[in-house]
Order: sequence, then structure tokens, then C-alpha cells
Amino acid sequence: MTASAKLAELLFPDITKTLEDYETIYPPRVLPKGAKVTRIAPSPTGFMHLGNLFGAMVDERLAHQSGGVFYLRIEDTDQKRKVDGAVELIDEVFKRFGLEFDEGFTLQGDKGAYGPYVQQQRGEIYRCAAKALVAKGMAYPCFCTEEEIADLRGKQTSQGANPGYYGSWALCRNLSFEDVEARVKAGQPFVLRLRSNGNAEHTIKVRDLVKGELEMPENETDVVILKSDGIPTYHFAHVVDDHFMRTTHVVRGEEWLSTFPIHLQLFDAMGWQPPQFIHTAHMMKLDNGNKRKLSKRKDPEFGMEYYDREGFPVEAIIEYLMTVLNSNYEEWRLKNPEASYRDFKFKAEKMSSSGALFDLDKLTDISKNIVARMTADEVYEKVLVWAEKYDPSFYLLLSADPSYAKAILSIGRGGKKPRKDLWLWSKVKDYMDFFYDELFFPAQTYPTHISESDVKKILEQYAGMYNENDDQNLWFDKLKLLASDFGFAAETKEYKNNPTDYKGHVGDIAMILRVAVTGKMVSPDTYAVIQVLGKERVLHRIQVAAQSL
Repeated sequence: MTASAKLAELLFPDITKTLEDYETIYPPRVLPKGAKVTRIAPSPTGFMHLGNLFGAMVDERLAHQSGGVFYLRIEDTDQKRKVDGAVELIDEVFKRFGLEFDEGFTLQGDKGAYGPYVQQQRGEIYRCAAKALVAKGMAYPCFCTEEEIADLRGKQTSQGANPGYYGSWALCRNLSFEDVEARVKAGQPFVLRLRSNGNAEHTIKVRDLVKGELEMPENETDVVILKSDGIPTYHFAHVVDDHFMRTTHVVRGEEWLSTFPIHLQLFDAMGWQPPQFIHTAHMMKLDNGNKRKLSKRKDPEFGMEYYDREGFPVEAIIEYLMTVLNSNYEEWRLKNPEASYRDFKFKAEKMSSSGALFDLDKLTDISKNIVARMTADEVYEKVLVWAEKYDPSFYLLLSADPSYAKAILSIGRGGKKPRKDLWLWSKVKDYMDFFYDELFFPAQTYPTHISESDVKKILEQYAGMYNENDDQNLWFDKLKLLASDFGFAAETKEYKNNPTDYKGHVGDIAMILRVAVTGKMVSPDTYAVIQVLGKERVLHRIQVAAQSL
């Protein structure tokens, strides 16, 4: 038995399976030619951000367009960052956005033959892979304390050397077997490090499917692959997982580019073919005229909770992100206005290699267009879900009379030019409030160029003329009669031609009525509003308004 093999048995006496055993347990997937296997692998930190969704959409499109597999893995090796309820949040966000996983972690248990899909449950697999590296002489135990590492860094700084644990600075790299054995038997804690064969003065050429050919320094650092508690670092865990889960394409943020050489070196050390990598550009924001990446600390719009709380329609966020993901998406959408975004042929090669500027105004415009195309029933159901979570009192109003709420939401909906008043579910209450007596606030002022005396008389006379069965033409004819009776032009054009001859025009009469029944100067079509409000409510509000003058 070689010294390396003896060392492997010393460090991992409990590991009896071999890598070959796991190759059998997790065989290559049988999939159509060209099928891609992708994964989204968030950490349960309690914070889901726009980048998580952005990457997940890339993963999902690559897999499902190719007839492949899209799976969910929970990367929880860093237990210090784990937050209670975080896995439930991950599940909720991805379900809300309709991302369908073929296999992986679920709240009900793992789904699929390549699990466990939670890293904390895969300890034996990591230790087996680590044992194999030690047996090949490509990993070793390091017994350095935190104080010794700090002292090492101080010496490197004073001597102008690159910081890190490498070469002659790797104090435990060449310990004898006897020395290691004595330390292990004495119970001295250790981490396991990769024995790097890299040289920082040399470069490697790597290919990224978005950024193209890249040239980067080799990794020379003996990075930690197992911590002292036996838990793997991210570097090692994801390499082992992506191999045995047979991942073909890894999508991740460009912040991982600096560690790309480490990961490729680990794949090589294990003797495994690495997957293809896509490093997505950061989403940027203009801040005082300068671009910077979106920040968890500074920008609420980076977190997914912001979009849920504000009530952005899921469909609008997906649509917006698709315009960011592929530059030709908007052109395709113009030609296919009714098609699902899933019909679009997404290509990684058409992703931007530089940071896209996050545009909240554009998202708002997209949201307005999407909501305008929804039916009243669709809007009602989505607002109801939002209100139940964020505005219980409004939820009770909406759910008490669904037909009435849907009638309100039907105003101006449909046709070639639907209204675009709504784009956030959180704004619907402000849009609908005057329809509910519990939320209605009578107006305090009317158009200033009309006397209070005229307003009062116009309202009183209108109350006597009002007939809930009038169609829109007859209703407006009555407004014209009112206009003529009170010295207003019955036609707007007539007023424009001779403004000094009139107090105003028929539109002012309609405005007086609008303000009386809605409390606002801006509202949906007044005739449609009074039809929904109904005779009793309309007449009561007009009476109260007239009496207040």
C-alpha cells in the first residue's frame, strides 16, 4: 500500500464505498442527444433575489428546450448562514414563478434518482471523493490553527508575497505519514486541502458559453476542500454534486469567475469531465449617473420579496427578464403577442456578456400592458391572493361580493385600447376605493372655475333627471341639456370656438358628476362608474355632495 493510500485509510477509516460504487449508483443519464441537465442551487439564507430567478430561468429554458432535466439542489454546507423557513421560501418563490423542476428537493421529500438533493445529506459522498483525492496524493490534512494562518499572512504581507496557502507557505504540505498519524491519534483537528499543481505565473484558457474564450491564471492555492467538521466547502461540494448528478451546464453569476480555475482544477484532479459554464453578468443600476451592480443592502428591488409585496404580476417580471436574457426577445414578442414566452427559442449565446441596466420604468410599462390584456376574472383572482397576504381588510371587501368587484375591474377592459391604470396589485385598492362606501371619501373641492352655487344646482337637477336604465348616449344627452340650462356649451367644440360666451362646456358637467360620485377628478369612464355603483349609491352620494355645498 502506498503512503498516500495509507494516509487515506488513516483519515477516512469509515468510508468503505469507492468512487466506482457511486458511478454505478449515479450512472450517466439516458437522454436525447443534445439534452441539457441544469440545476438551480440556492443557499437557504432566507433571501431570494432577482439573480436567483434570472439564473433559474436560464437553467429552465436550456433544459426544457432541449428535452433535458432541470433540478433543484439546496446548498446548505454553510450552516452559519442557514435561516429557519428559508427552504420554504425557496420553494414558494420558484412555484410562484411557474418554474417546474423535473427532479430535486421538494418540501415533501426528494424527487429523482440522483439525490439526496440537500448537501447536508450527502456527507458520505463528499468524504468518499476526498478520500480518493488523498489516495492519489492530491489532497492532504492541514493542522494549522487560525493564529498560525494569521501569522502566515502577516509574513506574506511584510515580504510582498501573494497571500494564500501555497508552495513553501503551505506548512503542512509535506508532513510525514508518521507526523500526521501522531497528530490524528492525538485528536488534533485538521482541514483537508487540495494539493495544487498550479502556478500563478501560468495561464489557462477556458471557455464560457456567454463570455467566450477567457484566459486566467492557474490556481496555485492549496484550497480547503473539507472543513475541520468534515463539511465540504462550496468549491468541493459543487464539483462532486455536479458530477454525480450529471449536470451538463452550470449557470451562475460572474462573481464566481475568480474561482473558476479552482473548480476546473478540482474536476481535473478527480478525473472528471467538467460541465459547460455560463457566467451571467450582474444586473446594474444607475446611481448618481454611475453604473453599479444591484445590492441587497441598498436596493429593495434586488430582493424577490419587494416584487411580491408591491404586487408586480409574475407574468410581467418573467416577460421583463426575458427581454434582458436575449436581445432578440422583444422583436419576437412583437411578432407573437399572444404566445407563451416558452415558445421563444432561447439561446445562451445571445445573452449579454456585460451587465444589463435594470429598468424599473420598463418593467412598469410591461406590467401595464400585461394587466391590460387580462380578463376581469384574472385580475380579481390575482388581486385577491395579494390582498389576503398583504391587506386583509381589502381582501374581505373583495371576497364579500366577487361579482361587484369583477364588474369594477371590467371597466375599460378589452377592446383595441384597454385602460392601463393598473400595473401593481398594491395599487388596485386606490383604483377601486371609491366603489366601496367603507373606503369612499367625498370630495372637498370641485373645478375652481365653476361656482359652488352652480355645482349645487347642477347636482340637484341631475338627481331629478337620473335614470339608471339610460344608455350612454341618452345619459350624455341629458348632460348636454344640463350644460345648456346653466350657461355651459353643449358641445366642447362650440366652447373652443367661443370661450367667452360660456361658463364652460359639457365636459365640466361630467366632471362635476364624477367628483360627486367618486371623490376624484381622475377616474374611469363616468358612465361606466355610475352603472356599477348603482342607483341607490349614486343618488345618495349626489345628495350628500349637494348638501355639503
